[in-house]
Amino acid sequence: MTTGQFAAAAVLEEFGQPVTIRNLPVPEPGEGEMLVDITYGGICGTDLHLQQGHLPIPTPLTLGHEGLGTVRALGAGPARDALGAELRAGDAVMWASSIACGRCVPCRQHREPTLCEARRTYGVNRPLTEGSGLSGAWAEKILLHPGAVVVKLPQGVDELAAMSLACAGPTLVHALHERRPVRLGETVIVQGSGPVGLAAAAFAQLAGAAKVILIGGPRQRLDLAKKCGIGDHHIDIAAGADPQQALDQARALTPGGDGADLVIECAGVPSAVAQGLTLARRGGSYLVVGQYTDSGDTLLNPHQIVHRQLDVRGSWAFSGAHLVEYVGLLPALCDRFDLRSLVAPYPLAEVQQAMQAVADGTVIKAVLQTA
Repeated sequence: MTTGQFAAAAVLEEFGQPVTIRNLPVPEPGEGEMLVDITYGGICGTDLHLQQGHLPIPTPLTLGHEGLGTVRALGAGPARDALGAELRAGDAVMWASSIACGRCVPCRQHREPTLCEARRTYGVNRPLTEGSGLSGAWAEKILLHPGAVVVKLPQGVDELAAMSLACAGPTLVHALHERRPVRLGETVIVQGSGPVGLAAAAFAQLAGAAKVILIGGPRQRLDLAKKCGIGDHHIDIAAGADPQQALDQARALTPGGDGADLVIECAGVPSAVAQGLTLARRGGSYLVVGQYTDSGDTLLNPHQIVHRQLDVRGSWAFSGAHLVEYVGLLPALCDRFDLRSLVAPYPLAEVQQAMQAVADGTVIKAVLQTA
């Protein structure tokens, strides 16, 4: 059943084509469902890859897997957030992008809902042919389904600051909590200065790393990260003709010049993996987070893994529990880092300009503002 109203949504009609703005019917929430007025829908690097067809997703669909909004209406049944707080109309909330099935082998036996074989993800694999089509955050409203992990925003947290790491934050909570934690006093090198890299650097600092070295580019991103207090050293690998100079500079900042205890790849560029292997000390760890979509193959020297006796791990996506932990960390993150400065809001109608700004690297975090 619909309300008789319509909401604007940015829709990916087909791969390689610009998204279009459609007016979609607004549904009445059914039992266990929740209708949310979206305030901000974040643009993630993954969204650009989806638009280019780097993952086999159904189209047409409303894009946007990260968002923040206020509860508009609740369906029948109890309405509480992931921490047990009662939900009411007007509450500011964030929600996990995906719902795991709870029945497949990864869910039930491996305790890894991020690897769920039937994961349903807002803005990724919920096409317009399913219901109203308001299943992505690049819209004025979204219908959240039963099983969605929803969490109220802590009192006093700036909403734009919360959106700065809306996807990157919980992604790194999963990586640094479940896959390879940052240990007190470690030297950490982070490859990549987008939201994922900045989340990795900020969390490493909160976790007690002795030194965090950020390698990325372009220069304005690194300068903004420095201004916001994220990272101890900022090395531009994009400006020079020879990236080896930047790698040597980063390695020279580690104890004895021997490499970092932990290197976290957040660049999303396949060639960065071979480079990152050379940045870890012997016996160190390499955590690969940035290769979320298939951007192609790369050459690497496996001797670097064996000679350095590296612990190499990958980390894929995040679950609702990791979003809850990210939201819980927001007061501490906002107290230490100027996260709001990382965010550039755009009206929903300017979605193409916002996507281009993300692609060009002229902004760190673009969000579509609908309220």
